[in-house]
Amino acid sequence: MPEFHSLAPTPLCHLLGCRHPLILAGMGGVARAELAAAVSGFGGFGFLGMVREPLALIEREVAQVRRLTDQPFGVNLIPAGTARALLRSQVDLSIALGVTAVELFWDVDEWAIDRLRGAGITVVHQVGSARDALHAQAAGAHAVIAQGVEAGGHVWGRQPLVSLLDEVLGCVSIPVAAAGGLADGHDVGRVLAQGAQAAVLGTALMATTESFAHGVHKERLVSGKASDTLLTEDFHINWPPHAAVRVLPNAVTRGERGDPFTSAPQVIGEEEGRPIYLFSTDSPLRSMTGALETMALYAGKGIDRITAIVPAAERLQGILEGAAAHLRLVGDAAQPLASPVCYAAEVQHRERAPVVAALQALLADERAWVQQLFACRAQTPDAALRQRCGALLQVQTKACGLLVRCLRGLDAQPDPAQSRPATELQVPWQALMDLRPGLMQQWRVVASQLDGSDALACTEMMRLHEAAMA
Repeated sequence: MPEFHSLAPTPLCHLLGCRHPLILAGMGGVARAELAAAVSGFGGFGFLGMVREPLALIEREVAQVRRLTDQPFGVNLIPAGTARALLRSQVDLSIALGVTAVELFWDVDEWAIDRLRGAGITVVHQVGSARDALHAQAAGAHAVIAQGVEAGGHVWGRQPLVSLLDEVLGCVSIPVAAAGGLADGHDVGRVLAQGAQAAVLGTALMATTESFAHGVHKERLVSGKASDTLLTEDFHINWPPHAAVRVLPNAVTRGERGDPFTSAPQVIGEEEGRPIYLFSTDSPLRSMTGALETMALYAGKGIDRITAIVPAAERLQGILEGAAAHLRLVGDAAQPLASPVCYAAEVQHRERAPVVAALQALLADERAWVQQLFACRAQTPDAALRQRCGALLQVQTKACGLLVRCLRGLDAQPDPAQSRPATELQVPWQALMDLRPGLMQQWRVVASQLDGSDALACTEMMRLHEAAMA
């Protein structure tokens, strides 16, 4: 593990144009101009949460951010939660306004990615699985955000961040950020040490003075506990079916307001003339009135570490310092493993070098193979073959995640220089199958070079692969 004395800019930072690997989650309603500008002005990257918002509001918020800071920022849009005509207008407006980056979420919308990328806009796609990360990369996204199940608000996947991040890092060749339950410097330092190129902060920045969340919501974040949060589909109006959200409990989640799916429509609040319905995905904002405690009180599992409502810059500075301290500690922790004899650490490094090189080469080959497998699944008209590809993808994404963990156990990270682009194959399925014997031989060599649980895990992964192939 390299020693960190500060949070140096990562390639994702360079891509977005920010100094610090800290990104504001594009929280709908909450991430308005004041908060986005505060994050970007600090040196992070702010996304405006503009899901389903009218064009006039997007134009106003973008202009306001530019009045408050000259630093880069972006816009968050959600195709699956937006009427098609409005989405097309939002995308066109983002291009016309010269927004430098757009974050997308939920289903991978290839049209939106292609349109934005064609206009020179950096596209970041938040995903909940390695398969969706592969889809986003294949569609042209410049980077992905791996969202763990610990996240507040809409949660797409069901994997804990720690395992999801390894799998996404192992499968894609583009920069990866991490999201889900990250609230302090230790959280951020942990995901950066794991290989993420930035941390995405939602709940931690909702509980700030610049956030557009209503004070009622902010106070519940400060008093709430991670164990209080729950995933529910009760808040569903305005979103696709079966879209779970992580919230704090209230009368709705306790079943005191009736059945969310059979009750008659009921207005419980309003925002500048717009009615807010019971069971909608609206969270309480400064601009709303009504039964605020009955609305969706989004919260991630990091709220145990949020004890006050403070300015965004103050929270970010504490996170920055805490993350740098954690990375220094992680870097220093590896030193006692070496003998006190002079140069013992260098000897240990040389001894590890062959297995690290073998792991790097195998990961590069498996990453290219899994990307080709995804392309094969997407392109084949054969339903049985698609099903077989899907079963193999499930195993191979976990295999890539395992290789990332093995490298980290040897104080190494995946080497981007060894990433090999997936190439077009004339006979994709047969060509892929022809590559497997050589890859399995690489697995056997790597397993023989590893010790303990890593060797056992590689052996078990080979068994799982053979079972999936059969």
